[in-house]
Amino acid sequence: MTPDLRPPSPASAPPVLTVSALNQAVAQLLERNIPLTWVSGEISNFTRAASGHWYFTLKDQNAQVRAVMFRGRAQYAGFIPREGDKVEVRALVTLYAPRGDYQLSVEAIRRAGLGNLYEAFLQLKAQLTAEGLFDPQRKRAIPGFVRSIGIVTSPQAAALRDILTTLQRRAPHVNIVLYPTPVQGEGSAQKIAQAIATASRRAECDVLLVCRGGGSIEDLWSFNAEIVARAIAAASMPVISGVGHETDFTIADFAADVRAATPTAAAELAAAHRADLLAELGQQGSALQRAMRRLLASHAQTVDWYSRRLQSPAAAITHKRLQLQSWSQRLAYSVRYPLQHSHSSLAQLSARLKNQLPDTAGHQAQLAEWKRRLASGAAGQAKNRRQALAALEAQLELLSPQRTLERGYSILSDHKGRLIRSTKQLQRNTSISVRTAGDSAEVGISSVQPSLE
Repeated sequence: MTPDLRPPSPASAPPVLTVSALNQAVAQLLERNIPLTWVSGEISNFTRAASGHWYFTLKDQNAQVRAVMFRGRAQYAGFIPREGDKVEVRALVTLYAPRGDYQLSVEAIRRAGLGNLYEAFLQLKAQLTAEGLFDPQRKRAIPGFVRSIGIVTSPQAAALRDILTTLQRRAPHVNIVLYPTPVQGEGSAQKIAQAIATASRRAECDVLLVCRGGGSIEDLWSFNAEIVARAIAAASMPVISGVGHETDFTIADFAADVRAATPTAAAELAAAHRADLLAELGQQGSALQRAMRRLLASHAQTVDWYSRRLQSPAAAITHKRLQLQSWSQRLAYSVRYPLQHSHSSLAQLSARLKNQLPDTAGHQAQLAEWKRRLASGAAGQAKNRRQALAALEAQLELLSPQRTLERGYSILSDHKGRLIRSTKQLQRNTSISVRTAGDSAEVGISSVQPSLE
């Protein structure tokens, strides 16, 4: 069989890609299949272009990869990497089409190990927030006029010089107390907390500054310690935190009553400018003088008004004496007139009563006769009643049961006190009461004989 040596038809031939199309397809494949991820390595060949873009190589002991961080992302990095720095980058794997090299398009960069530190920072912040240590309600206001300012920082720190310069310029009258302490290194967190506790215990300052200059997150880590945050919250005076630069935030900033962007800003917040105080004092003095002048003028007018109303004591006494005499006359008349009127009315009523009284002499004689006759009739009637009563009493005496008993009769009754009138009421082996004229007795019945009639 003879082989087919004809060229393939265009319909069955595979497509032919250009290099640009191939690189674009590979770039899309990489971006679609490898998501945004964190990559760690060492900085090498770092270049900062005039455009602001960063170009560098990220490598480890076995491999390397090119990387680019564009200006829009690099300006938020917070630091500029140096040759040999260990870093972690959050990047998208892509392809640089003109050279056909794959590279990392970096979105964010941080020093190696900062992920764990930041995680610890967030956990402590969440814990202290839940405890209410950062509650705005517990924040204290900075006094408007301070006489003494305490500073917790290192005596060798540049931040101390900035603070002293600022306070000397703004408020040279303020007394400054330094509580020296190391602000970085091993054991520095405990020493910072001890310095804050010492200032709180002495209570010799109106406000306390806890300050440190800028640095890496490791340099500032002492101010992320829980012991420092609790010492700030327990301080007896308001605390201003000025740690690092404006973009640096520490746990101490959240625990403090006021957070300043820099140590210099903390000094400015702690003490008002002397010139401003003097200007305000001058304004208040002028206002006080104006108020005093108005008050004196008002009191002068009041004195003038009282002086016009004031009269001679002798004239006042004469006026009161005349008024008293008038009241005395009116009182005497008001007492005498009702009394005279009452006497006149009483005399008139007495005369009218005398004219109305009847002649009772005849009636009194007739009444005396009726009384005599009534007494005589009553005496006779009482005598007749007594005689009738005596007769009835004699008859009653004859019918008395006691007289019957005295003639030899007796009264029989059972144990219930009922009278026995017939032998039918008697029973054997019972007892009855026998009452005579003088006494009574209990009699037992041995037998009952029926009547012979």
